[in-house]
Amino acid sequence: MEWRDSFLDLVLIPLSLLLPMAYHVWLWREVRLRPLCTAVGINSATRRLWAIGMMKDNAKNAVTVVQSVRNVIMGSTLMATTAILFCTGIAAVLSSTYTIKKPLSDTVFGAHGEYMMALKYVALLLLFLFAFLCHSLAICLLNQASFLINTSTSLFAADAESGSGSLGLPSTRDYIGEILERGFTLNLVGNRLFYAGVPLLLWIFGPLLAFLSSMVMIPILYNLDVVNLKGDSDCVNGKSAGMNESECMHV
Repeated sequence: MEWRDSFLDLVLIPLSLLLPMAYHVWLWREVRLRPLCTAVGINSATRRLWAIGMMKDNAKNAVTVVQSVRNVIMGSTLMATTAILFCTGIAAVLSSTYTIKKPLSDTVFGAHGEYMMALKYVALLLLFLFAFLCHSLAICLLNQASFLINTSTSLFAADAESGSGSLGLPSTRDYIGEILERGFTLNLVGNRLFYAGVPLLLWIFGPLLAFLSSMVMIPILYNLDVVNLKGDSDCVNGKSAGMNESECMHV
């Protein structure tokens, strides 16, 4: 009888985890092949252009750099704090002598034994710990990027003296852009781990809710990630025949 109770968990929970993973693999492929068709690719390109523009006239834009990066750091700080609070609450439930699963034992589908309930809480705990780690690393990298952008004038002078660009070595501008992108990528990964926590949280009430929430989440993420430029795809691909250069650049 125990294996019959666990049948839904063994089927629906792996599916609810594999579907978002498959979607993000597809998204990563789209970002690599067609970056201008995804919000991730467009945001990455605009951030690099923004960093280059800030470094060209850093004396006037230093405050703007600090304020812009600080807003992202505040968001990562809030998410990291929320993640560690979730971890604290889950650890308190695991260490408590009160068995929270008893009121749910007769109302949910799937397995609800001692081992299965412990597995649900441990999976949630690990997920939020990884989210906390990603946001913490994002804060460190964004702080470093803020300092690098505001000291770019002296760094460019050091590059010119050493001739690193002429030797084929990565220049300071490329390094600053890479640090900035790593920070934003870790911030994105931390947010997506939070989204993945929704099906695992609903798994406490049964595998069916976890699977349905995972199915609902995929079209929502698709609408957020994919940019559909209807009528402008030819211009983006450089195949427009009736537009001049300025119009194409505007698109």
